Amino acid sequence: MLTLRCAACRRKLWKYLKLGKGEVLRCHKERITRVYDAEERDGRIWCACGQAVGVDKGGHWAMISSAFTYSGTKDTRL
Repeated sequence: MLTLRCAACRRKLWKYLKLGKGEVLRCHKERITRVYDAEERDGRIWCACGQAVGVDKGGHWAMISSAFTYSGTKDTRL
């Protein structure tokens, strides 16, 4: 389980179940378990500080890699 944070203000955005070893380039919406301080508007996901962290692509968010950080462990069983 990963915790994603805004790179600008360090606020928690959401908890995410990451499967596999790769980078966090997409966040599938069904794997987000808890939303803290993020809001969706205009086809993007925004932190409360005004930083855009992802773009809506239907079933997932295409993440802006410089806009967020994460901590936690990835489930690498795949």
